[in-house]
Amino acid sequence: MLAPQNAPKKEDFSLKEIKPKITGKAANTSGPSTTFDLVEQMQYLYVKFEKVRGLPPACHPYIEVNIGNYKATTQHLENNNQVFAFKRDKLQSNKVDILVKDKAAVVGDGTIGKFDFAVNEAQIRILPNSPFASQWVRLKDEKELKGAELLLAYWMGAQADGAFNEPYYADTASVVSGYGVSETHPKMYDFYYKLWYLRVNVIQAEDLVFRDMNNGKPREIFVKASVGRWVLRTKASQTKTDNPMWNEDLMFVVAEKFEDDLIVSVEEKVDNMGGSFTLGSCKIPLANVAKRNNAAAATAVKYNLEMMEKLEGKVKFASKIQMRVSLDGGYHVLDEPAHSISDYRPSAKALWKPKIGVLELGIISASTLKPVRPKNRVDAYCVAKYGPKWVKTRTVVDSRDPKWNEQYNWDVYDACTVITVAVFDNNHLESWDKSGGAMDLPIGKVKIRLSTLEAGKIYKNSFPLMVLQPSGLDKKGELQLVVRFSVDSMLNTLWTYTQPLMPKMHYLQPLSVDQMSILLQQAADAIALKLSKSEPPIRREVVDYVLDVKARSWSLRRARVNFERIVKVLDVFFWLIKKFDQARSWTNLWISIPVLVAFTILVVWPQTLIYSLIGALVYCVFVGIRSYPNRPKQIPHINTELSHLHTALPDVLDEELDPFPTRRTDVETLRRRYDRLRSIGLNIQTLLGDIATQGERVQSLLSWRDPRATSMFVISCVIAVFILSVVRFDAIVFLAGGYVLLPPIFRTRFPVYPQNLLRRMPAKTDVFV
Repeated sequence: MLAPQNAPKKEDFSLKEIKPKITGKAANTSGPSTTFDLVEQMQYLYVKFEKVRGLPPACHPYIEVNIGNYKATTQHLENNNQVFAFKRDKLQSNKVDILVKDKAAVVGDGTIGKFDFAVNEAQIRILPNSPFASQWVRLKDEKELKGAELLLAYWMGAQADGAFNEPYYADTASVVSGYGVSETHPKMYDFYYKLWYLRVNVIQAEDLVFRDMNNGKPREIFVKASVGRWVLRTKASQTKTDNPMWNEDLMFVVAEKFEDDLIVSVEEKVDNMGGSFTLGSCKIPLANVAKRNNAAAATAVKYNLEMMEKLEGKVKFASKIQMRVSLDGGYHVLDEPAHSISDYRPSAKALWKPKIGVLELGIISASTLKPVRPKNRVDAYCVAKYGPKWVKTRTVVDSRDPKWNEQYNWDVYDACTVITVAVFDNNHLESWDKSGGAMDLPIGKVKIRLSTLEAGKIYKNSFPLMVLQPSGLDKKGELQLVVRFSVDSMLNTLWTYTQPLMPKMHYLQPLSVDQMSILLQQAADAIALKLSKSEPPIRREVVDYVLDVKARSWSLRRARVNFERIVKVLDVFFWLIKKFDQARSWTNLWISIPVLVAFTILVVWPQTLIYSLIGALVYCVFVGIRSYPNRPKQIPHINTELSHLHTALPDVLDEELDPFPTRRTDVETLRRRYDRLRSIGLNIQTLLGDIATQGERVQSLLSWRDPRATSMFVISCVIAVFILSVVRFDAIVFLAGGYVLLPPIFRTRFPVYPQNLLRRMPAKTDVFV
């Protein structure tokens, strides 16, 4: 049957192999390549301007470069190096015209002097040779200025050239001008061992001075600590004395320069509306806090509390607070979800283990990108994150098929890690600091787990870029990547699989689930703050998208996926139960008879159990060897069927993408979501209640809540002790197992006596409403 002509075309979300023109080859040797062999070579004409001399003092010079239809200008030239890059295959002229102009000119176009050269005169720089030296060239006078000279250099080079990360690209400068050009530059952001956990162990306060006598009633005293914008507080200490105790940990994420201060205050709750009165506070510079790399307790220190207001006649002693404050370098600061962690190293560099290899990533290009802004234009760039090192490619302006051909590498310390590559549409090109909510919008991202890569093999793939929207899954284009994971020593790599995944402090002093949730948010804030202060910046919306900050939210679709994953894992157990029921029912003699014979052999000759285990292990070896030729050859990617991305209802997706707290105000939508959540909660409540009931029935066997049932159980235990003392254990197992495996005509179809007794036992459902 032919499909209807107006049927919508189904999107292709599969992973495709590509054949880029690269020189890289699969290698078993260690270390990264010395050349950019995972990307296509792109030749650029680099023109570097340094300074100009011989001009009048009142002149404000800038430079305009013209090559065919290309026209680009520098900023105000005051001894600042500025580099232009012109893509060789797009040059429409062999002549380069350089015009030095005066920004303050009021007559004409402001041209002061000019210089030109032919493109084929540019020398080719071959790495690792040093850069070409700049030369002074005489400007051809336009305004009868004599002796005006321009210091410049020009050459041919590729992406590996050291100037690649600095220039104003001609295709960008022709569309973007001013400070927005700096937003297009590629950049590496390296934040090794920058983040630490700050632990504030609040022990007790001494000699607090209160505002009133409180008539001997208990006071609610708590401690509030703040670092930057993050404020945490302890539980209230119910005390009648002026020496309340807490012994509670408050955890923060801080950056290694430790520019902030830790501010701790002791406060008394004064009403039920959250009001409090500060009894004293202290400020602790983070630069003075001791670092610790093990589980040894930090030294307890008493800090003086400064009074917010002095009460005459009542201040006799200085109030103090005793705390243990430390920077815990033995932890890894988690900044990503548990399923996509890119690094497990602790904060303290002294605890790092040797690296096991190198990850190389070639970001080739993207294709058929869809606009995500009202303007029908795409200004795309890529951000890649692995460990604390972030990279940002240059922005290719006004192109739905951008080509980057940029290569980066990272040291790898654990193969069971994930690299994230995301594509964004740059919305900050028209101004260096756009206000009013301008954001770089995501086009899609790719996650690659290193442990799924074969060592030394080059993977060349085109990944679909997908964005989940309330209307459904939308394919925004494709991203072409080349990946190679090289290991230094296969033996060392395999050894890491036997070591603890996290640093030892995570096991010696584990953090609670609530602490981890708060610390993840703090880490994302700290990283976003650092990257936003770089030039060019990586903004908060980019950091949140790469770190999957919004993934830690409620999703009915993900709940369904997780339920099906659990069912899939338990399929083998369900299969065994099904086969066992078939054996007990004797509907298939080819199953029932062998099971009965195998059970008899195991009971009569127990030593055969070890041989059975050996046979099972040999079978696993056989299956592993047989399946090796059919092992996955491609990088695992998003499974749209497993994720239910096509079957999820729009209302479910809208709820998943709705931020917390919700922004929806229409009552009908909120009521529908609430009722759906109540239905799910009812099922979970029923399941938990059934589990609790069964456990309480077991506990009631000896509780004498039902004296007749407990008497029967105690008497049954006495009889069981006598039987086990007289009859051989293997005989008991044989009789019990044989009864279970007997044909149904020899067994009762009703529950046996122990089951009947257990089901009649009381539970706590009788004593709560």
